[in-house]
Amino acid sequence: MASLVCFKTLTRSLLHHCVEAPKPYSLSLSQLLNLSGGDQHLLRSVRTITSQCLTSSLPNWQYQNRRTLILESATAASESVKLSRLSDSDSGIVEVCLARPGTKNAIGNDMLRGLRHALGVLKEDASANVLMICSSVPKVFCAGADLKERKTMTASEVHSYVNLLRSTFGSLEELYIPTIAVIEGAALGGGLELALSCDLRICGEDAILGLPETGLAIIPGAGGTQRLPRLVGKAVAKELIFTGQRISGRDAKSIGLVNHCVPAGEARVKALEIAREIIEKGPLAIQMAKRAINMGIEVDMTLGLELEEECYERLLDTKDRLEGLAAFAEKRKPRYKGE
Repeated sequence: MASLVCFKTLTRSLLHHCVEAPKPYSLSLSQLLNLSGGDQHLLRSVRTITSQCLTSSLPNWQYQNRRTLILESATAASESVKLSRLSDSDSGIVEVCLARPGTKNAIGNDMLRGLRHALGVLKEDASANVLMICSSVPKVFCAGADLKERKTMTASEVHSYVNLLRSTFGSLEELYIPTIAVIEGAALGGGLELALSCDLRICGEDAILGLPETGLAIIPGAGGTQRLPRLVGKAVAKELIFTGQRISGRDAKSIGLVNHCVPAGEARVKALEIAREIIEKGPLAIQMAKRAINMGIEVDMTLGLELEEECYERLLDTKDRLEGLAAFAEKRKPRYKGE
């Protein structure tokens, strides 16, 4: 009972700090051990919440009006990752396109570097409201890790690569704006783990999804063993990972792995439709909704509701909230500015 009270008190404090602090909050392992009283269960829970704080900090709102970064500069980091911003009525929608046809978008060091660079640019850009991750390679989203490149690595290099891949997908998951994976064709291994790190997944009927790592005597190492069961349930995730089974887009929809399964070739159209709906909403509200959901799911209902309250209060003094009320009263479309 004392441990439970300690956990709730500590968690409440951390959640409050995560919502209110303008900068990421950091605790060392020794501090976490002291706060948790050495209780390993409490330590794991507190580290989960603190990790959310570290990776999901929103851009400081006082800098919302600074000059927008030139997103296209991200492509300089890798020719296999193209980053572009849509314009006119689609302003606010950003696309990261995987473009490595010779390897079916297999994730090598170059592509990984490009993904990290693109995410770094987006994290600092206040004009981006939705991210879509897609492929320019026909009939493939991402075939997973580059196994030919991996064959040349030492065990130590493989360990470093997988850690970096896991960290990159974690940064994608905690990006402050909504993210949508646009899946046409194969999304296997690390490719599916990339999609699992997004908020939403849209696939074509010809999509093939799976985590075949156990067939190579390894396990999914970039979040697959954790994110998949949270989406489809423990038993289904175990079957898919134990057998390495590949499933169709329709089957993926039936088990809740993807949000929508559409006719082949139309996944981007559907994703763009959803993205357009999102950018019509208050951007700060979308960001706080994502934060409340992502962090609230890790705690009990009481603490989750407290987190929701704090996220709601964060929006009360925004100009966007007043604009929403004014637009409703005047029966017009709101003009949100992220302020």
